[in-house]
Amino acid sequence: MRAPSPPKALKIVVAGGHPGDPECGCAGSVARFSELGHQVVLLYLNRGEGFCGEAPRNECASIRTAEAQEACRILKARPVFARQVDGRSVIDAQQYAAFERLISAEKPDVVFTQWPIDHHRDHRAVSMLTLDSWWNLRQAYALYFYEVAEDTTMFTPRQYVDISAVESQRHAACFAHVSQQPAKWYPKQVEITRKRGSECGCAQAEAFCRHPDSKGAPLPFV
Repeated sequence: MRAPSPPKALKIVVAGGHPGDPECGCAGSVARFSELGHQVVLLYLNRGEGFCGEAPRNECASIRTAEAQEACRILKARPVFARQVDGRSVIDAQQYAAFERLISAEKPDVVFTQWPIDHHRDHRAVSMLTLDSWWNLRQAYALYFYEVAEDTTMFTPRQYVDISAVESQRHAACFAHVSQQPAKWYPKQVEITRKRGSECGCAQAEAFCRHPDSKGAPLPFV
């Protein structure tokens, strides 16, 4: 009997408003996806120019870019940066087109993005840019939304990824963003993942909402 074909390797894009957002909401899942042989891109709307702790503001972009690159190394992902500015996101025809070009160039099978009614305007911006690209590209890929500590409101997930076995990688990727003082926000995200784990029967899980018009993706959802 012929052996079954191995699962197809998927191209997965995780879009976030700032360096650290995809890691906060999805680092455990990204680690799982990479282990399964999928290609993962973390797409950051900006380079975090707005805040980098006590360092001078004009050094923030380089500091946070380096932090994002280290987080991606840990997660075996590839960083991509859009050309917007932290705290000054623009949603207009030009930016919709530019973001769509970025997404289209990656030829994704799956895209994860931030929840459209997060508190932070950069989160909302990347969500709207991603959603518009998905519609314009004829919903060619699966589209999911993720949550982040303290910013996400009115989020009722439908699918979960068990991240219990990759907690060390998730922790390392989030703590790579040293300038963002992860010791302050990481425990709050752990509270969320433990709650989500209790909802799906595991120790810790990251949770997602699939757009109701989106096709599903063959990922390790529980």
